[in-house]
Amino acid sequence: MLPELRYMNGEERNSQMLMVIQDSLAEETDEIANLATVAAYMYAFMERVNWVGFYFVKGDTLIVGPYQGQPACVRIPMGKGVCGTCAEQRSAVTVDEVGKFPGYISCDISTRSEIAVPVYKNGELFAVLDIDSPEPARFSAADKITVTEASRLVGACLDRAEATKVALEAVV
Repeated sequence: MLPELRYMNGEERNSQMLMVIQDSLAEETDEIANLATVAAYMYAFMERVNWVGFYFVKGDTLIVGPYQGQPACVRIPMGKGVCGTCAEQRSAVTVDEVGKFPGYISCDISTRSEIAVPVYKNGELFAVLDIDSPEPARFSAADKITVTEASRLVGACLDRAEATKVALEAVV
């Protein structure tokens, strides 16, 4: 259940979103279910976005995972576009005007700005959390902090799920 969002400012929305994400990740251990839930919550909470989702790292390629929004690029080469650059550099990338980004890959022609943040599982790059907006310069420094924290929460959940799986296998 979502809180009443229309009366919240951006900071309140971000804070509430992180609390809801943390609560939703507390007990579920399925990776796909958790990533799908996080993408859905972020899409619901964040204003002026047209795509929120994850790309899984598979060798030298990113492959689309759970998301909310228009159909997406299925495969992105490492180092290409915003997501591939984020994965290669292993750091957040914020782009105010995607048309000016070298090597930009257009998955949705309405996208004008984008933020991509790495997601780690057991210390290894596992995925990229990507958010697009039809508004230029949509993502602030505060948004970058919030999206990075959401990525950290997802990574911590993935680590817990893996530890639980290993512990259960040891018992069997």
